[in-house]
Parts: sequence; C-alpha cells; structure tokens
Amino acid sequence: MTHQKRQSPLGQARGHGSAKSGSHHWTLQRMTSVALVPLGLWFFYSLITNDLSNYQAVVTWLQSPFSFALMGLTLLVALYHGALGLQVVLEDYVYNEGTKFITLLGVKLIFASLALGAFYALIHIQSLSFSSTEFVH
Repeated sequence: MTHQKRQSPLGQARGHGSAKSGSHHWTLQRMTSVALVPLGLWFFYSLITNDLSNYQAVVTWLQSPFSFALMGLTLLVALYHGALGLQVVLEDYVYNEGTKFITLLGVKLIFASLALGAFYALIHIQSLSFSSTEFVH
C-alpha cells in the first residue's frame, strides 16, 4: 500500500488545483464586483439626472473633475473585473497549455488596449473646449 492511499482526501488534495493562487484571484474578483456596485449606481444616476442628450453635454459632464475621476475609476475597475472573469473561463475550459497561454496573453493585451484607449479618450475630453460657433447641433 502506498503512502498516498493512507492519507485523508484533504491530505491528498493539498497542493493541487487552484488553491495555490486562486484565492487571491477570487478575492480580487469579489473586490472589483463590490466596487462596481456603487460605481454603477453613480453612473446610472448620472445618466438619469443629467441632460446628456448631445455630445457637448456629455463632454461638459465629463470635464467635471468629480465625473472625470469616477468615470476613470469605473472604467478601470470594470475592465479589470472583465479581464479577471474571462481569465477564469479560459483557465477552466482551455485544456491545451500552449493555447491557454496564448489566449490569456491575448486577453491581457486586449483589455490593456481597451483601458489605454478609454483613458486616452477621457484625457482628450478634458482638453476639449467649445465656443458657440465651434459646435454645430
């Protein structure tokens, strides 16, 4: 009889599976989802209470330091949460290690590109200014 057969199921399972680094990932996913609740409520409240019916109104709203900061935080947390969730799906359902590595790398690059693009757009909006003759309805 081998030593492994005399161990309890818990003893046999220790050191195997996602328990090596999965708890940190799980915690980050829960933290981002909890953070998205108030950020999402702020975003939808802002959409409802502000007249964002045209481009100039949206730009003016996002040029406010408060809206700018919360929108940046919302985008950062939402994109990070999405990347974490997609990573879990790929780790669970892609069995070939090479394919898994390439797809995980691709997901990280895509989400990093989305974050850079979103922050570039927000910073660009901060630099916009409108005069009454520039903006045509």
